[in-house]
Amino acid sequence: MSRSKPYHRGNVRESLLSAATTLLDEKSVEHLSLREVARAADVSHAAPYHYFSDRGELLKATGDECMRALVEKLESAPGRARDPLKRLAAICAAYVDFAAERPHAFTLVFDGELCPPGDPSAERAPLIERSESLLYQAVSAAQQDGWRSTAPTLELTNGIWATAHGLATLVTEGHLTRAQAADALGAVLRPS
Repeated sequence: MSRSKPYHRGNVRESLLSAATTLLDEKSVEHLSLREVARAADVSHAAPYHYFSDRGELLKATGDECMRALVEKLESAPGRARDPLKRLAAICAAYVDFAAERPHAFTLVFDGELCPPGDPSAERAPLIERSESLLYQAVSAAQQDGWRSTAPTLELTNGIWATAHGLATLVTEGHLTRAQAADALGAVLRPS
């Protein structure tokens, strides 16, 4: 005879998202099931369906939470650095570090099927805006301080993001070590 799960106090949706995020630290998205998330959240296996229509919807919401964690890491990265180029380098390094520390979460954040480019969820849209604005402002400040001052800021920002993202992906796939990625960032962000 099976025993039903006891009544779960608190916010079940948040518990499910927290459990899914934690499980992503251990396994890839492909190996994440609704039952496993429910078990980790200590709720019945049917509970996720009260909050998410299917696995894809849970993964989209989990991706939003992972994006929030990435943005918070980027925002805290510059710390007390006063030099604009060092602030930019710290943001880029934090981006690579997030991917290295949480590769499955990083992959989920940029999953084009779950979050099609140009069509973010209502939760993700402001997070994307925050991250883009942070990077743009950091690049602009470095330019105002004399670094690559003649380059168009938007194009340079996109290039820096592409560089950080490429390095992050190479680290998560095992093609570069974090130290090699840091050296590459240092070469790209060298003072002019």
